[in-house]
Parts: sequence; structure tokens; C-alpha cells
Amino acid sequence: MTSVARLRIALVVLAAGQALPFGSMTSARAAYVPVSYSTGEVADETAVPVRKITLYRSGVGFFERAGDITGDATLDLRFKTEQINDIIKSMVLIDKGGRIESVSYGSKEPIARRLASFGVDIADNPAVPTLLNRLRGAALKVSAGGEVVSGTIMGVEQRRVAGGANQPAFDSWFLNLLTASGVRSVGVNDIASFELLDKDLAGELTKALAALAEYRADRTKSVQVRFSGNGVSGSRPVVVGYVHEMPVWKTSYRLVLPDDSGRVIQPSQSSIPGANANDAKPASAKGVNLQGWAIVENNTDEDWSGVRLALVSGQPVSFQMDLYEPLYVTRPYIPVPTIPGVSPRAYSGGMDVSLGQALAQQAPGSPAAPGSGPRGGTGGVMFDRKDSRAIAERDAAGKPGSPEMAKRAEYFGLEAGELVGQAAAARATAGEVGEVFQYELDSPVTIERQRSAMLPILNASVSGNRVSIFNISDGSEHPMRGVELTNDSSLQLLPGPLTVFDSSDGKSAYAGDAVIGHIAPGEKRLLAYAVDLDVDVQTKLENSSSILKLRIVRGAIEQTLKSVTTTTYAFKNKDQQRTRAVVIEHVKGDAAWQLVAPKSPEDQTQTHYRFKIAVEPGKAVSLPVVGERVDRQSVGILNYDTETMVRFERDGQLSKAVLDAFRQVSQKQADMHAIERGIGEIDRQTQEITTDQARIRENMARIDAGSQLYARYMAKLTEQETTLESLFERRKNEQKRLETDRAAFDQFVRGLDVE
Repeated sequence: MTSVARLRIALVVLAAGQALPFGSMTSARAAYVPVSYSTGEVADETAVPVRKITLYRSGVGFFERAGDITGDATLDLRFKTEQINDIIKSMVLIDKGGRIESVSYGSKEPIARRLASFGVDIADNPAVPTLLNRLRGAALKVSAGGEVVSGTIMGVEQRRVAGGANQPAFDSWFLNLLTASGVRSVGVNDIASFELLDKDLAGELTKALAALAEYRADRTKSVQVRFSGNGVSGSRPVVVGYVHEMPVWKTSYRLVLPDDSGRVIQPSQSSIPGANANDAKPASAKGVNLQGWAIVENNTDEDWSGVRLALVSGQPVSFQMDLYEPLYVTRPYIPVPTIPGVSPRAYSGGMDVSLGQALAQQAPGSPAAPGSGPRGGTGGVMFDRKDSRAIAERDAAGKPGSPEMAKRAEYFGLEAGELVGQAAAARATAGEVGEVFQYELDSPVTIERQRSAMLPILNASVSGNRVSIFNISDGSEHPMRGVELTNDSSLQLLPGPLTVFDSSDGKSAYAGDAVIGHIAPGEKRLLAYAVDLDVDVQTKLENSSSILKLRIVRGAIEQTLKSVTTTTYAFKNKDQQRTRAVVIEHVKGDAAWQLVAPKSPEDQTQTHYRFKIAVEPGKAVSLPVVGERVDRQSVGILNYDTETMVRFERDGQLSKAVLDAFRQVSQKQADMHAIERGIGEIDRQTQEITTDQARIRENMARIDAGSQLYARYMAKLTEQETTLESLFERRKNEQKRLETDRAAFDQFVRGLDVE
């Protein structure tokens, strides 16, 4: 960290989308180092060095240069070519006592337009046939097929060429030359080389290629800012500000957990020389120590020396626009008007959800409430200011010079008190400026060009409890070890990785990694950093459904169904010494599902309920989570039978009125069925008579018409015809009756609404 020894930092935390106030641009006038240069001189960028940089998470930085000048002066700033657009778009200038004359920079003509201006247009990277076609009329010497041909280019054409044996025909390009002996065609694929005999035209091609090479090599541009002294004698301050692309600055955290044995840990009494009152504040009664670092990268070609640096969490709208390259608008060609007064016309175009209540007090004999025991809830072990060395002296009996004290002088690992009290101090004074929150560091540092730095920006105590976190979607048989962290400080915690150190018997060790999002003051988050192998989990899912109520709505049975889902979480704590506070994340489901038991969660997000239970050492605890939903669906009124409806009425699922209405519908339906059966019987009798008549007619065709049998058959047919007429009349009446009853039934059912 020696490269960051002299940089003065102001870390500003803004709400997302809030822009940087420019009012503070010259507020640190005393921090500027006067650098003057005389009238009319052209000075480079070191004359007005970078004094403040504001980096944003949207990938840009605002640079402020400041210094003193005398009389008329010109400041020459060098930028990479790709940065010029941002410079032009954002540059602001301040000259206290003088005036801004101008800002000038080398113009950049579009490369395509510049290449098109030469005698040989290669702007679109033409292929050889296209290039030769553009050189029509030029003298050319071609080497093809071992022969050299000279002539004037007439053009390039494509022809169909026959293939070889068993090969299809294909298209090929041919160059047509006008030679002294006539027109010659040369296959472009056969050309080994060609030479422009027109020296001026060959020179134009050379210039175009040189312009292309120059365009690629033009990596930096100069921007000259001219200041006028306006007749004022003596030096005066100037400020130059601009935006250009920068790497996104990042954050990284260290979280030190309290001693899990119940022993109180205190930071070491030794302090870092020069530390102020804000350095390494201990985690007092809050629970955990949080240390934060900012990772800043200087990828510019200039050292940042004595620069004030602001790191902003907000994301202002930032975009790129090509202001540097000249733009040429294609203008339409308008014919000469033949009617007076006619001319061209142009027209313009026209969850944060509230925290749930705590779980109800459990009855005696039930599992301990969250927070009881060294690892549970707010009853967890806390830090204070006592020296961790006192713990070692209390546990070891020995005097100076004794074997015990000599052994203690050996290195046994990282002490928890040292990790809290002697870690890198956040040398920043926290406070609000207007509507933004900022950290301002008290000592300057330096970041050299093309180097990065880690800067301590936070060392604070926040509330935190050890928890085990279980979410069934993790697919694990164990919960995660984690921390329930509450940002009860006045500081903003920005997204980044977090390394956890756990403490035991005065020692600290790496415990795992976690990732945090943006945590505003007062917000609570769960952080998981390892798998809790000491706790086993089993889950059991049960589903059931039942009919709550039936009623008749518009002639249909509307049944109200209740679906119940019970998820039972069973935890066994194999740790024989420590109580586990387990946080269960249970999926809410859609809005139709309602939580039944437990009656209220410990906490909730937009997608999950959170329940907290305590699992004592060596014990097992289960928690059933019951959810239910009520749905309504309609079925045909006769989809149920009378026996089932009578049972529902007896069980209280429908009223007597609904049962009576159902019986009326059933009776009307039965009456119509009786009529239908009568019509069926008529149809059966009619069919029997018709079949018998066919038999009789067939027999009559074979016997003598004057015989006695024939007369008998005639009498039988006459009798059957009389019966058929009677049956036809009955069927007609019954069918009419059925249709009348069916219409009445439909009308009755449609108007039926019974609770």
C-alpha cells in the first residue's frame, strides 16, 4: 500500500441516479498547489494537475484539474482518441479573475469520406474486380499466366465458364483491356500482379493507403484550453473538469464474528500512530465488526498524486455520442421548379415489506425461543473494549520469565482482539453534505499510473447474530451457516464480496465467503458463508383438499374447495455445546395462498416467509408450516347424485334449501326421462309392426290373390295400419310434451340461485 500513501479521499455515497454537485469544485482551494506560468506560454497538463476525481459505478469518472496561471495562457491536454467524445460532451471550465477564450482540438474527418476524396476510392475495402472496375480508362500492365499484357482498362465483367470433367459450370471475372493489338480478356483469377502505368493515379492510391495507416496510428489527440488574463495582474486559479470512461470501483468487506464460546472479546489497546477518534471503532453491544475496503484502479497514463478521490455509489445516466468526428448530412437533389412559388417543404415530427411480528412465546418444555444461548438471536455474544491479551493472562498461570510466558511469546495465530482493534483503520470522518452521505479521509495518498489500490473506507460495529439458514430450494440436507446482519449504523453498505472470520478462545480464523447487496441504514440482511454440517434437516410435504360449501348459482353447482399444504421442517443439532438459531425460508406461493401456522413470520420478503426457531445442543425440533387456499369452481347441477348431496347436507356443507332445489331439479329430470322412455317404447312398437308388414307383403307376393290366406293377410295389414296411425299420433303428442318440459326445465335451472 505504499503507492497510496498521499491521496486525500472523499467517499460520497449518493442515491442511485443522483448527479455530482459541481458546487464543491473549488471548495478545497487551499488544497491546490499553485503552479503558475507566464503570459502566452503553452503549458502541458502537469501545469494544472488532477486534484479531484469522482468515480461512479456506471463506468465513468469526473476529473477536476486545478492550478494557478498568470496573464494569457494556453493549457495543452492530451487524451486518447477514444476519450475525445466524452471530453467534448462534458468539459467545464472556471477562470477566477480572467475569462475563457476557447477550447480547440484537431479536427477529425471521417475516414470513409477522406479515402473517397482520393483518385482511387478504397473506402469500402473493395475486392480486386471492384477496384479494377473503378480504374476504367487507366493504363495498366498485367502479369497473368506467364504473359505480360499492357493496355487501357475497359471494364470488368462476369462470365459463365464451363467446368472440367464431371464439374459444373461456374461464374468467373474477366478484365477487358484495350491493347495495341485489340481487346484482350484476362481472367482475374489468373492475374499474378498488376501495375498502374499512370504515375499520378498510382500516387493517389499510395496516399489513400498512407491515410488509412495514419488513421490507425492516431492514438492521442491534443485539446488546447486558452485563458485570457483580461488585464489582471498576478496569478489566479483555474479549474478544468471533464468526464471520461473509467473502470467501475468495487468494494470488499471483512466481517469478524464474536467468540462462540461465550467469552467477551475486546480490541487490543495498542493503536495505530496518528489514528483519530473514528479509527477502528469497536463492536460494542452490537455484535460484529465490519471492515470495508474500496478497490480503485488508475488505468490512465498519469499518476494521481495528492488527489482527492470521491467514490459514488449512484449511477448517473451516461452514454457515448460521436461529437468528435464531423458529420455530413445527405442532401436531396431538388429539380428546378417550373411553377412559381413551389419549393421544398420540411415538417417536424410530432418490498420493501414490513417485518413480521416475533413468534409467540413458547410454552414451558417446548424448544427454546430464538436468542437463548450463545448463538441465538439477540442473546449472542458481543464485543467490548477489553484487551484480548487479558484473557490469555487469565487462562495461563505464569510470571515473566516462566516457561508458560516463554511459550506464550510464540506465534499461535491471528488473535480476535488484534483483528478488531489493530486492523486497517478507516481514516474517514463520516457526515452528510447536503443530501448526500460521504466519508472524507484525513490523509492523502497516491496511486501511480496503471496501478490499483485498496483503500480502507469502513471500520464499524453493527448488529449481527449467528444463525443457520435453511431454504429447501438449496437441495441440501444441512442449513447454511450465516449471520443475520442489521445495518444499524448511519453508513451505506455497497455491494461486494465479504470474507467472514470466526472467533474462538481469543483466536480468529477464516470461516467462509459471502456476497452482500446494497444495504441502506436500518436494513436487515441474511448472509450465508458456509454449510452447517452440525445440523441435519428433514422435510415432509403433505397436501389435502376438501369441499367447504356447495351452492347453486345460475343453475350450476358452485363448490368451494380448500387446499391445505403442510411442510414440516425437522432439525437435529448434533453440536453438544451450542444452541443453533435456525432461520427457515419458506416460499410464499401465489397470492391465493394464506399462511395458517405459524400465525405470523419472524420476517418476510416478497417471495419468502422467514421463521426462526432455536435448536438446543443435542436436541431435535420440528416446525410445521401450514398454508391454505380457497378456490371456487362450477360443475353441472346433476354431476352429483342425491345420496351424495344428502351426505353433504348432513355434514353441513350445503343447506336444506340447496338440497330441496337439487331434488326438484332431479325430479324434473326424472319426469323428462320417463317421457323419453315412453317415446322409445312407441318407436319400438312401430318398428315391430313395420317389420311384420314387410314379412306379410313378401308372402302375399307368392300366393294367389283369391286364396283364403291372402284375404287373411289383407285383414292383418288393415289392423296394423290402424295401430300405426295410433302410435304416430301418440309419439307426436309425447314429443311435443317432452319439448315443452325441456324448455321449462332449462328456464327453471337458469334462474336457480340458492344459498
